[in-house]
Amino acid sequence: MSREVPARAEAIRRLDPLHNPGVLDTATWDRTAAWRAVGRIGERWAAAGDGGVVGEGVATYGGSAVRRGAARFLLAGLPDGQQVFVELGRGGAPLGTPLGELTLKSGLRVAAYPTDAAVLDRYCRVARPPNRPRALGAEPRLGLGSRMTTSVWPAMFEAMQRGSFAANTIQNSVRELNLLGDLLAGRPAPTNYACGFGTIETGYTGSSWEGLWVSGVLAALQHSAPLRYGADADHLQIKRGAKGLDRAKKFVKAARYYTFYTLDMADILDYEGRAGRVADGREQRAVMACHREPLRLGKTRYTIDEPTIGRLIGKYWDALDALTELSDYISRLKDGEAFDLEFTMDEHPPEVAAFDCLTTPEELCFVLREIRRRGLPVTHIAPNFGQEKGWDYRCPDGLAGLEKRVSAQAAIAEAFEVMLDVHSADDLSRPVRRVIRRATGGRLHYKISPMLQSLFAATLADHDPRLFGQWWADARAYAAREAEAGSAFAAECLRADEAANRPPSPRHKAFHHFSFAFVGRRDKAGRFLHRERFYALPAAFLRDYTRRVAGYLGKLAEDLF
Repeated sequence: MSREVPARAEAIRRLDPLHNPGVLDTATWDRTAAWRAVGRIGERWAAAGDGGVVGEGVATYGGSAVRRGAARFLLAGLPDGQQVFVELGRGGAPLGTPLGELTLKSGLRVAAYPTDAAVLDRYCRVARPPNRPRALGAEPRLGLGSRMTTSVWPAMFEAMQRGSFAANTIQNSVRELNLLGDLLAGRPAPTNYACGFGTIETGYTGSSWEGLWVSGVLAALQHSAPLRYGADADHLQIKRGAKGLDRAKKFVKAARYYTFYTLDMADILDYEGRAGRVADGREQRAVMACHREPLRLGKTRYTIDEPTIGRLIGKYWDALDALTELSDYISRLKDGEAFDLEFTMDEHPPEVAAFDCLTTPEELCFVLREIRRRGLPVTHIAPNFGQEKGWDYRCPDGLAGLEKRVSAQAAIAEAFEVMLDVHSADDLSRPVRRVIRRATGGRLHYKISPMLQSLFAATLADHDPRLFGQWWADARAYAAREAEAGSAFAAECLRADEAANRPPSPRHKAFHHFSFAFVGRRDKAGRFLHRERFYALPAAFLRDYTRRVAGYLGKLAEDLF
Protein backbone atom coordinates (compact mmCIF):
# COMPACT_ATOMS: atom_id res chain seq x y z
CA MET A 1 0.00 0.00 0.00
CA SER A 2 1.36 3.43 -0.90
CA ARG A 3 1.97 6.08 1.74
CA GLU A 4 -0.77 8.23 0.19
CA VAL A 5 -3.59 5.88 1.19
CA PRO A 6 -3.00 5.87 4.97
CA ALA A 7 -2.20 9.60 4.84
CA ARG A 8 -5.55 10.28 3.17
CA ALA A 9 -7.33 7.98 5.63
CA GLU A 10 -5.80 9.89 8.53
CA ALA A 11 -6.82 13.21 6.98
CA ILE A 12 -10.36 11.89 6.56
CA ARG A 13 -10.50 10.96 10.23
CA ARG A 14 -9.22 14.40 11.15
CA LEU A 15 -11.82 16.15 8.97
CA ASP A 16 -14.74 13.96 10.16
CA PRO A 17 -16.74 13.85 6.90
CA LEU A 18 -19.99 12.82 8.59
CA HIS A 19 -20.12 16.13 10.48
CA ASN A 20 -18.23 18.26 7.94
CA PRO A 21 -20.12 18.04 4.63
CA GLY A 22 -18.80 19.70 1.51
CA VAL A 23 -15.16 18.85 2.21
CA LEU A 24 -14.29 15.48 0.67
CA ASP A 25 -14.59 14.72 -3.04
CA THR A 26 -16.64 11.64 -2.19
CA ALA A 27 -19.46 10.50 0.06
CA THR A 28 -17.94 6.99 0.19
CA TRP A 29 -15.03 7.39 2.57
CA ASP A 30 -14.98 3.82 3.98
CA ARG A 31 -15.45 1.49 1.05
CA THR A 32 -15.32 -1.73 3.04
CA ALA A 33 -18.07 -0.58 5.38
CA ALA A 34 -20.11 0.74 2.46
CA TRP A 35 -20.12 -2.57 0.60
CA ARG A 36 -20.85 -4.45 3.82
CA ALA A 37 -24.00 -2.31 4.30
CA VAL A 38 -25.13 -2.93 0.71
CA GLY A 39 -24.44 -6.64 0.95
CA ARG A 40 -26.45 -7.04 4.15
CA ILE A 41 -29.63 -6.17 2.23
CA GLY A 42 -29.20 -9.34 0.18
CA GLU A 43 -32.39 -10.66 -1.42
CA ARG A 44 -34.36 -7.57 -0.41
CA TRP A 45 -32.73 -5.67 -3.29
CA ALA A 46 -35.07 -7.57 -5.65
CA ALA A 47 -38.06 -5.65 -4.23
CA ALA A 48 -36.34 -2.26 -3.94
CA GLY A 49 -38.30 0.64 -5.41
CA ASP A 50 -36.93 3.84 -6.90
CA GLY A 51 -37.21 5.55 -3.54
CA GLY A 52 -37.72 4.59 0.09
CA VAL A 53 -36.19 2.44 2.79
CA VAL A 54 -34.87 -0.90 1.57
CA GLY A 55 -33.89 -2.25 4.98
CA GLU A 56 -31.10 -2.17 7.57
CA GLY A 57 -31.12 1.63 7.49
CA VAL A 58 -30.43 1.77 3.73
CA ALA A 59 -32.62 4.13 1.65
CA THR A 60 -32.80 4.88 -2.07
CA TYR A 61 -33.73 8.20 -3.69
CA GLY A 62 -36.18 8.62 -6.55
CA GLY A 63 -34.52 11.79 -7.87
CA SER A 64 -31.47 9.71 -8.76
CA ALA A 65 -33.25 6.78 -10.45
CA VAL A 66 -32.29 5.94 -14.02
CA ARG A 67 -33.03 2.92 -16.21
CA ARG A 68 -30.29 2.05 -18.65
CA GLY A 69 -30.46 -1.09 -20.70
CA ALA A 70 -31.54 -3.97 -18.47
CA ALA A 71 -30.57 -2.23 -15.25
CA ARG A 72 -31.74 0.39 -12.78
CA PHE A 73 -29.30 2.77 -11.13
CA LEU A 74 -30.05 4.41 -7.79
CA LEU A 75 -28.32 6.55 -5.22
CA ALA A 76 -28.47 4.87 -1.81
CA GLY A 77 -27.89 6.35 1.62
CA LEU A 78 -26.24 4.07 4.18
CA PRO A 79 -26.68 3.93 7.98
CA ASP A 80 -23.26 5.50 8.68
CA GLY A 81 -24.00 8.55 6.47
CA GLN A 82 -22.12 7.33 3.42
CA GLN A 83 -23.72 7.21 -0.03
CA VAL A 84 -23.19 4.84 -2.96
CA PHE A 85 -24.65 4.14 -6.39
CA VAL A 86 -26.39 0.78 -6.68
CA GLU A 87 -26.86 -1.01 -9.99
CA LEU A 88 -29.63 -3.62 -10.18
CA GLY A 89 -29.09 -5.70 -13.33
CA ARG A 90 -26.56 -4.98 -16.04
CA GLY A 91 -26.84 -1.57 -17.62
CA GLY A 92 -23.42 -1.03 -19.05
CA ALA A 93 -23.03 2.44 -17.51
CA PRO A 94 -19.31 3.16 -17.26
CA LEU A 95 -19.13 3.81 -13.51
CA GLY A 96 -15.81 2.04 -13.17
CA THR A 97 -14.86 -0.77 -10.81
CA PRO A 98 -17.61 -1.66 -8.30
CA LEU A 99 -17.03 -1.79 -4.56
CA GLY A 100 -18.52 -5.27 -4.73
CA GLU A 101 -21.20 -7.28 -6.48
CA LEU A 102 -23.50 -10.20 -5.72
CA THR A 103 -26.06 -12.27 -7.59
CA LEU A 104 -29.49 -12.89 -6.10
CA LYS A 105 -31.36 -16.19 -6.35
CA SER A 106 -33.38 -14.73 -9.21
CA GLY A 107 -30.19 -14.08 -11.14
CA LEU A 108 -30.41 -10.31 -10.57
CA ARG A 109 -26.97 -8.76 -10.26
CA VAL A 110 -26.43 -6.14 -7.53
CA ALA A 111 -23.35 -3.91 -7.67
CA ALA A 112 -22.36 -0.80 -5.73
CA TYR A 113 -20.10 2.06 -6.81
CA PRO A 114 -18.50 4.87 -4.80
CA THR A 115 -19.80 8.42 -5.05
CA ASP A 116 -16.37 9.82 -5.90
CA ALA A 117 -16.48 13.07 -7.89
CA ALA A 118 -15.35 11.41 -11.13
CA VAL A 119 -17.93 8.61 -10.76
CA LEU A 120 -20.67 11.12 -9.94
CA ASP A 121 -19.73 13.19 -13.00
CA ARG A 122 -19.91 10.11 -15.23
CA TYR A 123 -23.28 9.20 -13.74
CA CYS A 124 -24.60 12.66 -14.57
CA ARG A 125 -23.14 12.76 -18.07
CA VAL A 126 -23.89 9.19 -19.16
CA ALA A 127 -26.90 8.05 -17.14
CA ARG A 128 -28.36 11.61 -17.17
CA PRO A 129 -30.57 11.46 -14.06
CA PRO A 130 -33.31 14.12 -14.02
CA ASN A 131 -31.79 16.04 -11.11
CA ARG A 132 -28.31 16.44 -12.55
CA PRO A 133 -26.60 19.86 -12.72
CA ARG A 134 -26.57 21.47 -16.13
CA ALA A 135 -25.63 24.58 -18.06
CA LEU A 136 -28.84 26.62 -18.26
CA GLY A 137 -27.75 29.21 -20.82
CA ALA A 138 -30.21 32.09 -21.07
CA GLU A 139 -32.68 30.70 -18.52
CA PRO A 140 -33.39 33.31 -15.79
CA ARG A 141 -32.29 32.12 -12.38
CA LEU A 142 -31.10 32.95 -8.90
CA GLY A 143 -27.48 32.41 -7.93
CA LEU A 144 -27.59 31.12 -4.35
CA GLY A 145 -24.49 31.11 -2.17
CA SER A 146 -24.20 27.76 -0.40
CA ARG A 147 -21.97 28.67 2.54
CA MET A 148 -23.95 26.39 4.90
CA THR A 149 -24.09 23.48 2.38
CA THR A 150 -26.42 20.69 3.58
CA SER A 151 -28.34 23.05 5.88
CA VAL A 152 -29.44 25.37 3.07
CA TRP A 153 -30.19 23.06 0.12
CA PRO A 154 -33.57 21.78 1.41
CA ALA A 155 -34.83 25.39 1.59
CA MET A 156 -33.50 26.18 -1.88
CA PHE A 157 -35.21 23.12 -3.35
CA GLU A 158 -38.50 23.89 -1.59
CA ALA A 159 -38.49 27.49 -2.86
CA MET A 160 -37.58 26.42 -6.40
CA GLN A 161 -40.38 23.88 -6.44
CA ARG A 162 -42.97 26.33 -5.09
CA GLY A 163 -41.94 29.19 -7.34
CA SER A 164 -41.05 27.14 -10.44
CA PHE A 165 -37.72 28.91 -10.94
CA ALA A 166 -34.20 27.74 -11.72
CA ALA A 167 -31.10 28.46 -9.64
CA ASN A 168 -27.42 27.82 -9.31
CA THR A 169 -27.76 26.03 -5.97
CA ILE A 170 -24.05 25.24 -5.76
CA GLN A 171 -22.28 28.59 -5.62
CA ASN A 172 -19.28 29.79 -3.66
CA SER A 173 -16.35 31.98 -4.61
CA VAL A 174 -12.59 31.71 -4.62
CA ARG A 175 -12.66 33.62 -1.33
CA GLU A 176 -14.97 31.09 0.33
CA LEU A 177 -13.59 27.72 -0.78
CA ASN A 178 -10.44 25.69 -0.18
CA LEU A 179 -8.53 23.39 -2.47
CA LEU A 180 -9.09 19.86 -1.21
CA GLY A 181 -5.38 19.10 -1.24
CA ASP A 182 -4.75 21.96 1.19
CA LEU A 183 -7.39 20.66 3.61
CA LEU A 184 -6.11 17.07 3.43
CA ALA A 185 -2.55 18.25 4.06
CA GLY A 186 -3.64 20.55 6.89
CA ARG A 187 -2.06 23.55 5.19
CA PRO A 188 -3.12 26.93 6.60
CA ALA A 189 -5.50 29.09 4.63
CA PRO A 190 -3.92 31.78 2.44
CA THR A 191 -4.57 35.34 3.62
CA ASN A 192 -5.58 38.35 1.56
CA TYR A 193 -5.73 41.99 2.51
CA ALA A 194 -8.83 43.92 1.49
CA CYS A 195 -8.19 47.65 1.43
CA GLY A 196 -10.25 49.42 4.10
CA PHE A 197 -11.51 46.13 5.55
CA GLY A 198 -8.53 44.20 6.85
CA THR A 199 -7.02 40.73 6.62
CA ILE A 200 -9.14 37.86 5.29
CA GLU A 201 -8.35 34.16 5.50
CA THR A 202 -9.70 32.50 2.36
CA GLY A 203 -11.67 29.25 2.40
CA TYR A 204 -13.70 30.48 5.34
CA THR A 205 -16.76 28.25 4.68
CA GLY A 206 -14.60 25.19 5.37
CA SER A 207 -15.81 23.56 2.15
CA SER A 208 -13.57 22.61 -0.77
CA TRP A 209 -14.27 23.24 -4.45
CA GLU A 210 -14.47 19.50 -5.01
CA GLY A 211 -16.48 18.65 -1.90
CA LEU A 212 -19.09 21.38 -2.36
CA TRP A 213 -19.93 20.07 -5.84
CA VAL A 214 -20.19 16.45 -4.69
CA SER A 215 -22.32 17.32 -1.68
CA GLY A 216 -24.60 19.64 -3.68
CA VAL A 217 -25.21 17.22 -6.53
CA LEU A 218 -25.92 14.35 -4.14
CA ALA A 219 -28.39 16.56 -2.25
CA ALA A 220 -30.24 17.27 -5.52
CA LEU A 221 -30.28 13.58 -6.47
CA GLN A 222 -31.93 12.86 -3.12
CA HIS A 223 -34.74 15.33 -3.87
CA SER A 224 -37.85 13.63 -5.26
CA ALA A 225 -39.21 16.52 -7.40
CA PRO A 226 -37.52 17.73 -10.63
CA LEU A 227 -34.94 20.52 -10.26
CA ARG A 228 -33.26 22.78 -12.81
CA TYR A 229 -30.00 23.91 -11.28
CA GLY A 230 -26.36 24.59 -12.01
CA ALA A 231 -23.07 24.82 -10.13
CA ASP A 232 -21.23 28.17 -10.20
CA ALA A 233 -17.50 28.43 -9.59
CA ASP A 234 -17.97 32.03 -8.56
CA HIS A 235 -15.55 34.96 -8.72
CA LEU A 236 -12.58 33.09 -10.07
CA GLN A 237 -10.18 35.98 -9.69
CA ILE A 238 -7.52 36.55 -12.33
CA LYS A 239 -4.71 38.32 -10.53
CA ARG A 240 -2.00 40.55 -11.98
CA GLY A 241 1.43 39.18 -12.76
CA ALA A 242 2.91 36.15 -14.44
CA LYS A 243 1.29 33.66 -12.05
CA GLY A 244 -2.22 35.13 -12.19
CA LEU A 245 -3.49 32.86 -14.94
CA ASP A 246 -1.80 29.78 -13.49
CA ARG A 247 -3.51 30.43 -10.16
CA ALA A 248 -6.90 30.80 -11.87
CA LYS A 249 -6.36 27.55 -13.80
CA LYS A 250 -5.66 25.71 -10.55
CA PHE A 251 -9.09 26.70 -9.23
CA VAL A 252 -10.79 25.97 -12.56
CA LYS A 253 -9.29 22.47 -12.53
CA ALA A 254 -10.60 21.90 -9.00
CA ALA A 255 -14.03 23.05 -10.27
CA ARG A 256 -13.87 21.07 -13.53
CA TYR A 257 -17.26 19.41 -12.93
CA TYR A 258 -19.09 22.70 -12.33
CA THR A 259 -21.46 24.01 -14.99
CA PHE A 260 -20.91 27.78 -14.61
CA TYR A 261 -17.64 29.74 -14.44
CA THR A 262 -17.56 33.36 -13.27
CA LEU A 263 -14.30 35.00 -14.33
CA ASP A 264 -13.58 38.06 -12.18
CA MET A 265 -11.33 40.46 -14.10
CA ALA A 266 -11.28 43.38 -11.62
CA ASP A 267 -7.60 43.07 -10.75
CA ILE A 268 -6.33 43.18 -14.36
CA LEU A 269 -8.58 45.92 -15.74
CA ASP A 270 -6.78 49.21 -16.37
CA TYR A 271 -9.00 51.84 -14.74
CA GLU A 272 -6.60 54.70 -15.50
CA GLY A 273 -8.06 55.05 -18.98
CA ARG A 274 -4.74 54.87 -20.84
CA ALA A 275 -5.10 54.32 -24.56
CA GLY A 276 -3.84 50.97 -25.77
CA ARG A 277 -2.98 49.28 -29.02
CA VAL A 278 -3.11 45.69 -30.21
CA ALA A 279 0.37 44.24 -30.66
CA ASP A 280 -0.25 42.95 -34.18
CA GLY A 281 -0.80 45.77 -36.70
CA ARG A 282 -3.15 43.80 -38.93
CA GLU A 283 -5.31 42.80 -35.97
CA GLN A 284 -5.26 46.41 -34.74
CA ARG A 285 -6.84 47.51 -38.00
CA ALA A 286 -9.41 44.70 -37.82
CA VAL A 287 -10.30 45.62 -34.23
CA MET A 288 -10.71 49.30 -35.05
CA ALA A 289 -12.87 48.53 -38.08
CA CYS A 290 -15.04 46.15 -36.06
CA HIS A 291 -15.71 48.60 -33.22
CA ARG A 292 -16.24 51.68 -35.41
CA GLU A 293 -19.39 50.06 -36.81
CA PRO A 294 -22.49 51.60 -35.16
CA LEU A 295 -24.81 49.31 -33.19
CA ARG A 296 -28.49 50.02 -33.87
CA LEU A 297 -31.09 48.81 -31.39
CA GLY A 298 -34.50 50.13 -32.40
CA LYS A 299 -34.31 53.93 -32.28
CA THR A 300 -31.05 53.88 -30.31
CA ARG A 301 -27.70 54.06 -32.08
CA TYR A 302 -24.41 53.42 -30.26
CA THR A 303 -21.16 54.59 -31.82
CA ILE A 304 -17.65 54.52 -30.38
CA ASP A 305 -15.06 56.98 -31.64
CA GLU A 306 -11.43 55.97 -32.18
CA PRO A 307 -10.01 57.60 -28.99
CA THR A 308 -12.63 55.75 -26.93
CA ILE A 309 -11.87 52.48 -28.70
CA GLY A 310 -8.21 53.00 -27.85
CA ARG A 311 -9.06 53.68 -24.20
CA LEU A 312 -11.25 50.56 -24.00
CA ILE A 313 -8.51 48.47 -25.59
CA GLY A 314 -6.19 49.78 -22.87
CA LYS A 315 -8.69 48.93 -20.15
CA TYR A 316 -9.90 45.52 -21.30
CA TRP A 317 -7.35 43.90 -23.61
CA ASP A 318 -5.45 41.95 -20.95
CA ALA A 319 -8.74 40.77 -19.46
CA LEU A 320 -10.07 39.68 -22.86
CA ASP A 321 -6.84 37.79 -23.57
CA ALA A 322 -7.17 36.07 -20.17
CA LEU A 323 -10.79 35.25 -20.96
CA THR A 324 -9.71 33.70 -24.26
CA GLU A 325 -7.08 31.50 -22.63
CA LEU A 326 -9.29 30.42 -19.74
CA SER A 327 -12.24 29.73 -22.03
CA ASP A 328 -10.06 27.39 -24.09
CA TYR A 329 -8.78 25.74 -20.91
CA ILE A 330 -12.32 25.17 -19.57
CA SER A 331 -13.43 23.78 -22.95
CA ARG A 332 -10.61 21.24 -22.87
CA LEU A 333 -11.45 20.20 -19.30
CA LYS A 334 -15.16 19.86 -20.12
CA ASP A 335 -14.42 17.72 -23.20
CA GLY A 336 -17.53 18.72 -25.14
CA GLU A 337 -19.88 19.11 -22.17
CA ALA A 338 -21.79 22.43 -22.23
CA PHE A 339 -20.97 25.12 -19.67
CA ASP A 340 -22.02 28.68 -18.87
CA LEU A 341 -19.31 31.34 -18.89
CA GLU A 342 -19.47 34.80 -17.35
CA PHE A 343 -17.27 37.84 -17.91
CA THR A 344 -17.45 39.96 -14.76
CA MET A 345 -16.97 43.74 -14.89
CA ASP A 346 -18.83 44.74 -11.72
CA GLU A 347 -16.02 44.14 -9.22
CA HIS A 348 -13.37 46.82 -8.95
CA PRO A 349 -10.12 47.25 -7.01
CA PRO A 350 -10.48 48.92 -3.60
CA GLU A 351 -8.80 52.12 -4.77
CA VAL A 352 -11.60 52.69 -7.34
CA ALA A 353 -15.01 53.75 -5.99
CA ALA A 354 -18.09 51.88 -7.28
CA PHE A 355 -19.71 55.03 -8.71
CA ASP A 356 -16.51 56.10 -10.49
CA CYS A 357 -16.49 53.05 -12.75
CA LEU A 358 -20.14 52.50 -13.69
CA THR A 359 -20.32 50.52 -16.91
CA THR A 360 -21.51 52.61 -19.87
CA PRO A 361 -23.55 51.24 -22.79
CA GLU A 362 -20.62 51.95 -25.15
CA GLU A 363 -18.29 50.00 -22.86
CA LEU A 364 -20.65 47.03 -22.80
CA CYS A 365 -20.97 47.20 -26.61
CA PHE A 366 -17.18 47.13 -26.95
CA VAL A 367 -16.71 44.12 -24.64
CA LEU A 368 -19.54 42.07 -26.13
CA ARG A 369 -18.56 42.86 -29.70
CA GLU A 370 -14.97 41.84 -28.96
CA ILE A 371 -16.17 38.63 -27.31
CA ARG A 372 -18.20 37.88 -30.45
CA ARG A 373 -15.28 38.77 -32.74
CA ARG A 374 -13.10 36.26 -30.87
CA GLY A 375 -15.82 33.58 -30.98
CA LEU A 376 -15.82 33.07 -27.19
CA PRO A 377 -18.65 31.03 -25.60
CA VAL A 378 -19.68 33.72 -23.10
CA THR A 379 -23.27 33.33 -21.90
CA HIS A 380 -23.40 35.95 -19.09
CA ILE A 381 -21.96 39.35 -18.36
CA ALA A 382 -21.96 41.38 -15.13
CA PRO A 383 -21.67 45.16 -15.66
CA ASN A 384 -21.24 47.56 -12.76
CA PHE A 385 -24.71 49.07 -12.24
CA GLY A 386 -23.73 50.74 -8.95
CA GLN A 387 -24.63 47.99 -6.49
CA GLU A 388 -22.35 47.60 -3.44
CA LYS A 389 -21.84 44.87 -0.86
CA GLY A 390 -23.48 45.76 2.42
CA TRP A 391 -25.62 48.63 1.07
CA ASP A 392 -28.98 49.17 -0.54
CA TYR A 393 -28.79 51.09 -3.83
CA ARG A 394 -27.40 54.56 -3.08
CA CYS A 395 -25.96 55.78 -6.38
CA PRO A 396 -26.70 59.54 -6.75
CA ASP A 397 -28.86 59.05 -9.86
CA GLY A 398 -31.47 57.14 -7.83
CA LEU A 399 -33.84 54.41 -9.00
CA ALA A 400 -34.75 56.31 -12.18
CA GLY A 401 -31.09 56.35 -13.20
CA LEU A 402 -30.70 52.67 -12.31
CA GLU A 403 -33.70 51.67 -14.41
CA LYS A 404 -32.48 53.65 -17.40
CA ARG A 405 -28.96 52.19 -17.14
CA VAL A 406 -30.09 48.57 -16.68
CA SER A 407 -32.75 48.81 -19.40
CA ALA A 408 -30.24 50.08 -21.97
CA GLN A 409 -27.69 47.40 -21.11
CA ALA A 410 -30.29 44.61 -21.02
CA ALA A 411 -31.17 45.48 -24.63
CA ILE A 412 -27.48 45.39 -25.61
CA ALA A 413 -26.94 42.05 -23.86
CA GLU A 414 -29.97 40.57 -25.58
CA ALA A 415 -28.70 41.74 -28.97
CA PHE A 416 -25.51 39.75 -28.32
CA GLU A 417 -27.46 36.75 -26.93
CA VAL A 418 -25.99 36.93 -23.44
CA MET A 419 -27.71 37.42 -20.09
CA LEU A 420 -27.13 40.18 -17.57
CA ASP A 421 -25.85 39.11 -14.18
CA VAL A 422 -26.40 41.16 -11.01
CA HIS A 423 -23.86 40.48 -8.25
CA SER A 424 -23.58 41.74 -4.66
CA ALA A 425 -27.36 41.75 -4.55
CA ASP A 426 -28.09 40.58 -0.97
CA ASP A 427 -28.72 44.05 0.38
CA LEU A 428 -30.85 45.44 -2.44
CA SER A 429 -34.39 46.18 -1.24
CA ARG A 430 -37.66 45.15 -2.88
CA PRO A 431 -38.15 48.48 -4.69
CA VAL A 432 -34.67 48.13 -6.24
CA ARG A 433 -35.31 44.52 -7.22
CA ARG A 434 -38.59 45.48 -8.87
CA VAL A 435 -36.83 48.20 -10.86
CA ILE A 436 -34.34 45.59 -12.07
CA ARG A 437 -37.21 43.31 -13.08
CA ARG A 438 -38.89 46.06 -15.12
CA ALA A 439 -35.61 47.00 -16.76
CA THR A 440 -34.71 43.41 -17.73
CA GLY A 441 -38.18 41.97 -18.26
CA GLY A 442 -37.18 39.33 -15.71
CA ARG A 443 -34.41 37.99 -17.97
CA LEU A 444 -31.45 38.00 -15.60
CA HIS A 445 -29.25 36.03 -13.23
CA TYR A 446 -29.35 37.50 -9.70
CA LYS A 447 -26.69 36.41 -7.19
CA ILE A 448 -26.77 36.41 -3.41
CA SER A 449 -24.57 34.75 -0.78
CA PRO A 450 -24.14 36.33 2.68
CA MET A 451 -27.89 36.69 3.26
CA LEU A 452 -28.43 32.94 3.59
CA GLN A 453 -25.74 32.77 6.27
CA SER A 454 -27.23 35.84 7.99
CA LEU A 455 -30.58 34.03 8.14
CA PHE A 456 -28.76 31.03 9.61
CA ALA A 457 -27.31 33.28 12.32
CA ALA A 458 -30.72 34.81 13.12
CA THR A 459 -32.24 31.34 13.43
CA LEU A 460 -29.34 30.15 15.58
CA ALA A 461 -29.74 33.12 17.94
CA ASP A 462 -33.29 31.92 18.64
CA HIS A 463 -32.50 28.19 18.96
CA ASP A 464 -28.99 28.04 20.43
CA PRO A 465 -28.06 31.39 22.08
CA ARG A 466 -24.89 29.87 23.55
CA LEU A 467 -23.37 28.88 20.18
CA PHE A 468 -24.55 32.12 18.63
CA GLY A 469 -22.95 34.07 21.49
CA GLN A 470 -19.59 32.41 20.81
CA TRP A 471 -19.94 33.20 17.11
CA TRP A 472 -20.86 36.82 17.92
CA ALA A 473 -17.89 37.21 20.31
CA ASP A 474 -15.51 35.83 17.68
CA ALA A 475 -16.81 38.29 15.06
CA ARG A 476 -16.41 41.18 17.48
CA ALA A 477 -12.87 40.09 18.38
CA TYR A 478 -12.02 39.83 14.68
CA ALA A 479 -13.33 43.37 14.06
CA ALA A 480 -11.39 44.66 17.09
CA ARG A 481 -8.12 43.14 15.81
CA GLU A 482 -8.58 44.72 12.41
CA ALA A 483 -9.53 48.08 13.95
CA GLU A 484 -6.35 48.01 16.02
CA ALA A 485 -4.37 47.17 12.87
CA GLY A 486 -5.77 50.28 11.19
CA SER A 487 -9.07 49.28 9.56
CA ALA A 488 -11.31 52.35 9.68
CA PHE A 489 -14.26 50.23 8.55
CA ALA A 490 -13.87 47.79 11.45
CA ALA A 491 -13.63 50.68 13.92
CA GLU A 492 -16.79 52.25 12.46
CA CYS A 493 -18.70 48.94 12.84
CA LEU A 494 -17.67 48.65 16.49
CA ARG A 495 -18.64 52.26 17.26
CA ALA A 496 -22.05 51.81 15.62
CA ASP A 497 -22.73 48.67 17.65
CA GLU A 498 -21.76 50.34 20.92
CA ALA A 499 -24.05 53.27 20.14
CA ALA A 500 -26.93 50.86 19.44
CA ASN A 501 -26.37 49.30 22.90
CA ARG A 502 -27.95 45.95 21.94
CA PRO A 503 -27.24 42.56 23.53
CA PRO A 504 -25.48 40.10 21.17
CA SER A 505 -27.47 40.25 17.95
CA PRO A 506 -27.11 39.14 14.33
CA ARG A 507 -28.05 42.73 13.44
CA HIS A 508 -24.81 44.13 14.83
CA LYS A 509 -22.62 45.60 12.08
CA ALA A 510 -19.48 43.90 13.38
CA PHE A 511 -21.25 40.55 13.28
CA HIS A 512 -22.76 41.18 9.84
CA HIS A 513 -19.39 41.99 8.28
CA PHE A 514 -16.91 39.92 10.34
CA SER A 515 -18.83 36.73 11.21
CA PHE A 516 -17.87 34.74 8.11
CA ALA A 517 -14.52 33.51 9.48
CA PHE A 518 -15.80 31.56 12.51
CA VAL A 519 -17.51 28.67 10.72
CA GLY A 520 -14.50 27.30 8.83
CA ARG A 521 -11.68 28.30 11.18
CA ARG A 522 -9.05 25.59 11.72
CA ASP A 523 -6.30 24.96 14.27
CA LYS A 524 -2.60 24.61 13.45
CA ALA A 525 -3.05 20.90 12.71
CA GLY A 526 -5.77 21.67 10.18
CA ARG A 527 -8.69 20.48 12.32
CA PHE A 528 -11.92 22.47 12.25
CA LEU A 529 -12.51 24.25 15.52
CA HIS A 530 -16.25 24.90 15.30
CA ARG A 531 -17.67 23.62 12.03
CA GLU A 532 -19.02 20.28 13.28
CA ARG A 533 -21.32 22.09 15.72
CA PHE A 534 -23.08 23.88 12.85
CA TYR A 535 -23.96 20.48 11.33
CA ALA A 536 -25.17 18.85 14.55
CA LEU A 537 -28.11 21.18 15.19
CA PRO A 538 -31.53 19.67 15.99
CA ALA A 539 -34.34 19.05 13.54
CA ALA A 540 -36.39 21.95 14.98
CA PHE A 541 -33.60 24.38 14.03
CA LEU A 542 -33.38 22.97 10.49
CA ARG A 543 -37.14 23.20 9.98
CA ASP A 544 -37.18 26.82 11.13
CA TYR A 545 -34.16 27.71 8.98
CA THR A 546 -35.74 26.04 5.94
CA ARG A 547 -38.95 28.00 6.51
CA ARG A 548 -37.11 31.34 6.72
CA VAL A 549 -34.86 30.77 3.72
CA ALA A 550 -37.61 29.36 1.51
CA GLY A 551 -39.80 32.37 2.34
CA TYR A 552 -37.00 34.81 1.54
CA LEU A 553 -36.14 33.11 -1.76
CA GLY A 554 -39.80 33.04 -2.74
CA LYS A 555 -39.97 36.82 -2.31
CA LEU A 556 -36.80 37.26 -4.37
CA ALA A 557 -38.20 35.20 -7.23
CA GLU A 558 -41.53 37.04 -7.06
CA ASP A 559 -39.75 40.42 -7.27
CA LEU A 560 -37.35 39.44 -10.04
CA PHE A 561 -39.08 37.01 -12.39
